[in-house]
Amino acid sequence: MALTSTPILIVCIVISLVSISSAQTCSNYTFSTNQVFNSCIDLPVLQSHLHWNYIPSTRSIQIAYRATQTSTGWIAWAINPTGTSMIGSQAIVAFLNANGTMTAYTTPITSYNPSMKQAALSFRVSNISATYAKNEMTIFGVVGPLNNGTTVNHVWQAGSSVVNNIPQMHPTSGPNIQSVGILDFLSR
Repeated sequence: MALTSTPILIVCIVISLVSISSAQTCSNYTFSTNQVFNSCIDLPVLQSHLHWNYIPSTRSIQIAYRATQTSTGWIAWAINPTGTSMIGSQAIVAFLNANGTMTAYTTPITSYNPSMKQAALSFRVSNISATYAKNEMTIFGVVGPLNNGTTVNHVWQAGSSVVNNIPQMHPTSGPNIQSVGILDFLSR
């Protein structure tokens, strides 16, 4: 009996160690661009993370939003200055373009069927760029100045397809409708 249970225990321990060692958190992540962010949060759904530096002198935030994604999908991160849901969100979206380069731009989310076309937001966003490597997309940008303080409603999202360089509808259940939260840029 002891010989039978010992191998099972060893197998369980090995599986646990593999899971722990492969877990990626925001605090142990190094950007290939050598950018350094003072704060970060592992978001609870959609295998995503938000990194930031708050710049008090300009009331702006330098951000890096990264999420696991395939080469055919898209990601987005947004601030909603008027509510706690998708509608009203001011988004930065990114995807791998048909020509093999990353595309990143701003788009306001004004309905449950938004155009997802490039358009100005209700606040300034500059230095927008995006990368794709090892099944992970990352959006970089500087958001602000923020007019309503450092606590914001934020939304993050992912979809599986892009057609004619326009991100298509994301799933409307599970993690895709749970990807909202409140964030204080001074909290971490």
